[in-house]
Amino acid sequence: MVVIINKLKKNPVPLNRLKQLLEKLCRSYRVQRAEVVLTLVGRRAIHSLNRRYRRKDRPTDVLSFPIGEKGPDGKFYLGDIIICPEVARKQARKQGHSLLREMEILTIHGFLHLLGFEHYKGMEEEEARIRPRFLKNYRADNL
Repeated sequence: MVVIINKLKKNPVPLNRLKQLLEKLCRSYRVQRAEVVLTLVGRRAIHSLNRRYRRKDRPTDVLSFPIGEKGPDGKFYLGDIIICPEVARKQARKQGHSLLREMEILTIHGFLHLLGFEHYKGMEEEEARIRPRFLKNYRADNL
C-alpha cells in the first residue's frame, strides 16, 4: 500500500503519478503488501530532517527512512520517503527536464534506499537498470 502525504500548500506535481510509480516498484520488487509512505515537504522541513538524521546542515532533495518490519497492526512497513519539490525543481532545471521527471527519479532513488541499496554499493547500477522500465521516454543522456 502506498500512502502519499502532501505537507505543501500547493501541489507541484500530479501525486497520482508518483503513487502509481511506487505501486509498480512495489510489484516489481515483490513487496506489494508493504506500506510505503511518500511525503512532500518544504525546504525548512527537509533541512531540519537532514541536519537531525544525517548531520548535514543544508536542505536536500530526498531522504529515506527504511523500516522493513511488521508493525503491531501486523502490516509490513517498508519505510518512508521524503522529497522536497523546491530542491527538486532547481535540480530539474539544471538537468534540463521537468519537475515531474525529477520527482520520479527521486522517488525511485528513495525507494531503492528502502530496499537496502546504498551509494557506491549497487545503487547507481540498479537505478540505471530500472529507470528505463519505469520512466516514460527515459533517456540516460538526459540526466
